[in-house]
Amino acid sequence: MTTHSPRVFSGMQPTGNLTLGNYLGALVNFVALQEREEFERLYCVVDLHAITTAQEPAALARATREVAAAYIASGLDPKRSIIFNQSRVSAHAELGWIFTCVARMGWLNRMTQFKEKAGKHKENASVGLFSYPTLMAADILAYRATHVPVGEDQKQHLELTRDIAAKFNNDFNVPDFFPLPEPLIQPDTARIMSLRDGKNKMSKSDPSDMSRINLTDDADLIAQKIRKAKTDPEPLPSEPDGLAERPEAQNLIGIFAALSGVSVTEVLAEYGGQGFGAFKPALADLTVAKIAPIGDEMRRLMETPDEIDAVLADGAERAAALARPILREIYDTLGLIGGGSA
Repeated sequence: MTTHSPRVFSGMQPTGNLTLGNYLGALVNFVALQEREEFERLYCVVDLHAITTAQEPAALARATREVAAAYIASGLDPKRSIIFNQSRVSAHAELGWIFTCVARMGWLNRMTQFKEKAGKHKENASVGLFSYPTLMAADILAYRATHVPVGEDQKQHLELTRDIAAKFNNDFNVPDFFPLPEPLIQPDTARIMSLRDGKNKMSKSDPSDMSRINLTDDADLIAQKIRKAKTDPEPLPSEPDGLAERPEAQNLIGIFAALSGVSVTEVLAEYGGQGFGAFKPALADLTVAKIAPIGDEMRRLMETPDEIDAVLADGAERAAALARPILREIYDTLGLIGGGSA
């Protein structure tokens, strides 16, 4: 039986305006995994996924560099982790097509995210939007990744990746050719909600910029958004149970806990009984201290795009070197003569 080397793969779409939610929900975990030397790590900007919906070319190129800048500014070291954009490594597209021939229509029909994104207009949605979970499987399995940092909303797609891997292994009588990748779900991560409505997730698509902290917001704007965040008139409780029916209070406390690396219980032990007039300035100071330097570095990098492009090019070469022999094995297994460029 093959023993697969521990390898992490994850990616983010270049859709612009990364938020505090992206930072706490994904980037913090990426950086933490960098300290786990047992893993080889690949972090991709999945630009091929982005074109499943209409994109303005110049905006897509800028957004791709912005995500790469966010990776670096958040603490990913291009020398310790492989950072690249998906379209630079052809193995993703090649294996993506192969997996559309392995996956079953019924599997894809069960994907809830397609239904959510296509809505009532699914007949007008691109085929790519429907089948992009097979490309996601290719992203992971092109490197035989064993672990994938995912949010709860991506678990279904990872399960599909496991199904595709198992079916390939079985159909072609190559047991353990692909690993069945395991999810790495960051424990105790706050689900970051809108600053204007604590019942809705913080989103870069929200019409109100005041609903979110963008990673590129400067210190003054971050502080202003925290000061104006929606709250209620009651003082903060001393125990987490007291937040149950207070979504805005729960959100702000959760942000403080996640940014400071302590539990909600510990935050409430310090601020319980106080009003938001005392808590918000502390939260603003903490958020500025954590996020403003990331925005400063992102702006610096975006002003020197050649520096970003050099990181992406180097990462793509290293990623392709990993994918190339795997892809050739896949082509040989399928009986495709001479294929597998990576």
